[in-house]
Amino acid sequence: MKKRLALAAAFLVGACVTASSVQAEQWYVGGSAMFWDADDSHHSGDDDIGWRLNGGAQFNRYFAVEGQLGGGSHFDYLTGIYAKGILPLSQGIRLYGLAGLAEVDFHHGDDNDVSWGFGGELDLSPKLSLGADYMNYLDGSRYDFDAVSVGLRYRF
Repeated sequence: MKKRLALAAAFLVGACVTASSVQAEQWYVGGSAMFWDADDSHHSGDDDIGWRLNGGAQFNRYFAVEGQLGGGSHFDYLTGIYAKGILPLSQGIRLYGLAGLAEVDFHHGDDNDVSWGFGGELDLSPKLSLGADYMNYLDGSRYDFDAVSVGLRYRF
């Protein structure tokens, strides 16, 4: 499964690099507080607060590619790469959906899976937005891991 995740990540990164030569409309980075819940065969119902960094390239009003990196007290890291569909509701308010792949490395093992989520953003200024989302990182036989995040994004 790790080989498939690495291959898919390499494919998406290659697509991003190719698309960036076409010129991204906008680049962005962000940071969030992540309120997560994990269930696995070793523990049931672990939950805590962690952190998440994200960044991406938005190619038009409706599509972006995003990468995520996070950490917390009961897991070493999470990584993910996503296609992001964006629905502008009005000037400065957007809803979005994410679909891609995630890997989470717990202290006692790791897992990867297809990952998805949805959220919204509200512009605070032309470059800064406040966002919140729900992400289902793992929904497998060994681990279930999901999170709600609230944070800021800065657009270049």
